[in-house]
Amino acid sequence: MSLSDDQLERYARHIILKEVGGHGQQKLMKASVLVIGAGGLGSPLLMYLAAAGVGTIGIIDDDTVDLSNLQRQIIHMTESLGSEKVASAKSMISKINPDINVHAYAERLTEDNAEDIIKSYGIIADGCDNFTTRFLINDLCIKYKKPLISGALSQFDGQLATFKGYDSALPCYRCLVPDHPNGVLSCAEAGILGAVAGVVGTMQAIEVLKEILNLGVSLAGKLLIYDALSATSRTIKLPKDPGCRYCN
Repeated sequence: MSLSDDQLERYARHIILKEVGGHGQQKLMKASVLVIGAGGLGSPLLMYLAAAGVGTIGIIDDDTVDLSNLQRQIIHMTESLGSEKVASAKSMISKINPDINVHAYAERLTEDNAEDIIKSYGIIADGCDNFTTRFLINDLCIKYKKPLISGALSQFDGQLATFKGYDSALPCYRCLVPDHPNGVLSCAEAGILGAVAGVVGTMQAIEVLKEILNLGVSLAGKLLIYDALSATSRTIKLPKDPGCRYCN
């Protein structure tokens, strides 16, 4: 693959990075990423992946754009109210970078469709809002050996981790959350400071790009916790659960 003059100009700030260069940009253009959820996390994640030139992006979400979404879901505009979120997100991506190949799935990820969709992508980025879907994603990422970059939000906090449960030395999502936890409120129930979603979603995009480019230190086996009120973050080690029946 060679870069056109337009691509050389568009991605110039990547190309002059010696850790990326033209070869790295070509890797981005050949990569495929599935983003699950076009909401608070998915919005900045999708926009930065498109801007970076990730060649194929899948978006799955069964929701429509609601006025209360616009406080944090920055990929959607007021004019998109009532539209399918995947259609709204695809429209914005085409405005950011028309060269990106976008597959929009206006449906919920379920046991009936998840296997066919997930196995078609190189990297999976999870920004959904329920544990049933997160468990399903985890199990299929182990089965098909897909890196899973998972983000979560709550009020003024965010969490981010990379899971490679198919690696015998690394934990999976179920090592961290083995069963449905009790008392965990959704953003609709507990509230969320909108910009927190932007911070965590952007960090999620960075981890996806690092995985594609094989740059830096992976978050695999670690959990990054961001606290907006104290302007601090910390990274803790996640142990592999020797009794986990999903990744062992």
